[in-house]
Order: sequence, then C-alpha cells, then structure tokens
Amino acid sequence: MLNIGSSGVTLSLAGKVALITGGSRGIGAATVRMFRQAGAKVVFNYRSASEQADAIVAECGGGDLCLAVQQPLSTPEDGEALVAAAVAAFGRIDCAILNHGIWPAHDAPIAEMTSEQWRTTMGTNLDSVFGVIRAAVGRMKSQVQIGAERGHIVLVSSTAGQRGEAFHADYAATKGALISLTKSLSTELIGQGIYCNCVAPGWVATDATVGVLSDPEVSKRLLSLIPLGRPAHVDEIAAPILFLCTPFAGFISGEIFNVNGGAVLAG
Repeated sequence: MLNIGSSGVTLSLAGKVALITGGSRGIGAATVRMFRQAGAKVVFNYRSASEQADAIVAECGGGDLCLAVQQPLSTPEDGEALVAAAVAAFGRIDCAILNHGIWPAHDAPIAEMTSEQWRTTMGTNLDSVFGVIRAAVGRMKSQVQIGAERGHIVLVSSTAGQRGEAFHADYAATKGALISLTKSLSTELIGQGIYCNCVAPGWVATDATVGVLSDPEVSKRLLSLIPLGRPAHVDEIAAPILFLCTPFAGFISGEIFNVNGGAVLAG
C-alpha cells in the first residue's frame, strides 16, 4: 500500500506476510523489526538462538503477529519446511527475504580448503535458498492468480559476490550465485507478478563481525576500503530490503542494490 498523506510518506505492508530467514540476529533481526513496524506479519527462522528469537517475537507483538521457527537451513528440504511452517501459521507469503548465510571466519586458501567446508557453505548459502524460493514461488503464484497484488523476493548477497574475496572463495561463490539467481528469477517471474531483487551489503556491524571489526589493525585495513569509512548499521540494510517490497519499488526488478558505503566501486 502506497500512502502519501498529511503526515508524509509511509512504507506500509499492512495485510502482508513476510518470511525472513536468519531473523534472530544482525541484519535479519533488524529486518524483522522493520517489517513489523510497517504492518506485516512476520515469520522468521533461527537455528539455536532461542532466547534472542523469543525476545524479538515479544518485542514485535507476540505470536499472533510474529512467529519464530527453529529450523536449520542447509538443504532444499529445510527451506521447503520453513515455507510450509510460514503458510501454516499465517496462510500466505507475500515477501520472502533470503538473509541467512554463513561466513567461515578463518582464512582458507583454496589449496587447503576442505571439501566439508565447501559443502557446508554451499548447503547453507545456496541449496537452502533454492528450497525456500522454490516453495515460496509456488505459493506466490497461486496467490497472484486469486487476486493478490504481487509477490516479492529479496536475496541478500554481498560485495564479495561481485568482486570476490581471497581466502573465502566458498562464501564469495555463493554470494555471486545469488546475484545471478536474482537476474534469472526476475526474467522468469516478473511477468507473473513476482518481483526479485537483491541487496548487497558490505561490512555491517553485527555480533557476527564484532570479532573482526574490534581488531584495531584488521578494522583499520577493512574500513580503509570503504569510502564512508565505517561499517553499516543493521537498519541501513533492513530499510532498503523493506523498500524493495513496497509499491514505491514497483518498477524495479532484477536489480542489485549496493548498500556498502561505496566499497564495491573502490575495491
């Protein structure tokens, strides 16, 4: 719903249901909060952070409006199970935000990277994304056919998916794949009323990155690659994700929305 009234411009998702993966922490938690503030009902998954998940549910209005599902995501079947849980809870899915992923923190030269690490990263960052999208698109198609306005898919990639990342080839490969997937899905689905876009953050201040960013020497080197000279706040990533699911983004599909302080142009 596009609302321009006396109080200004409102980004509203009233009456919509959003599925947000990796919603218990960091960017995901900020996105859950922001989608609830915009009026959407939200389902999000978590793996083990039950206390954080419960706190977010309480903060966002309780289980009638926000549901946390303990669901690991490492296979297509895991993704399909999460979609089924969301539909069982709220009857529909209007927005699917694919935010989850792992970034192995240790440097792994390609000649030394284990097959186990490669498979684990691919399973979480790519295979389960496929499962969520396959199931969500099937549901969105049926909703559009019976009169829903549109469906939205937003994939969360990274600067690493565009320029690579030495010693983290597994992570960069999955994030690059999400960019290609965004473009493929847009071409395939936009004519059926389903939009697909991508948000590509750089370094973001979260509990997952605090260990790296708190190291003075490493932080100085990393921040020197960001023209703005700082990491992003989680809300600065959640807000573009929200925007892409509103009618204000009604002529945007297949785009890679860079939200990285200019880093992707400077590296």
